[in-house]
Amino acid sequence: MARRTMPIVTALVTSAALLLTACGGGGSDDSSDKIEGAGGGSEKSKSSPPAKPGEPDLGLPSDLKVEFGSSKPSDLRHAAAQENAENYIRALNHGITAQDPKDPAYQFYSLGNATRYAQKQIKSWVDDKWTATGTDSYYRAKTDKVGTAGVLVTMCRDQSKFYGKNVETEKIRYTKPSLDDYQEFRLLMKQPKGSEKIWKVLQIEVEGRVKECRR
Repeated sequence: MARRTMPIVTALVTSAALLLTACGGGGSDDSSDKIEGAGGGSEKSKSSPPAKPGEPDLGLPSDLKVEFGSSKPSDLRHAAAQENAENYIRALNHGITAQDPKDPAYQFYSLGNATRYAQKQIKSWVDDKWTATGTDSYYRAKTDKVGTAGVLVTMCRDQSKFYGKNVETEKIRYTKPSLDDYQEFRLLMKQPKGSEKIWKVLQIEVEGRVKECRR
């Protein structure tokens, strides 16, 4: 993922009730327009969480780390929604690591617009022959109730230590730290009917150059 600015969250929140009701379920700085994710090589990182029974593998190459530094909400529903918002981001990385725009991981954790967004971003990386390396950090997460059934998960992102890498040459494209490194992610979560635990991302929006996310 990288320095791409998505529509502001106002549209997401105001349309949330309709979406939740209608959806039934299932170098240079060139590298800055991608949704991040893969590192070269097949070795899985020890820091990658093991897959739970019935859930997809989210393991990443050892040269790519995706970190989440926020505490969990006390509300159990919000905590579950936040956990799977994080898993969706891990799944985006996994799809690019696997160089597979149809990777099952992101499909497991998403619905509707969020599924299409993930596929498009992963395909962009694959088509351009890019993978990723380094550390991608997410923090300052918060959750808000949306309507009667939704949860909006918001978190900051710091990609100053995240770099693109060409899959053919393995040359790393370094970027200079700047405000472009800081984004705010907003993920609208829904719990599909018949699922007591698995929250999925219905819609994702990303705002770039967010001063408030600087650390």
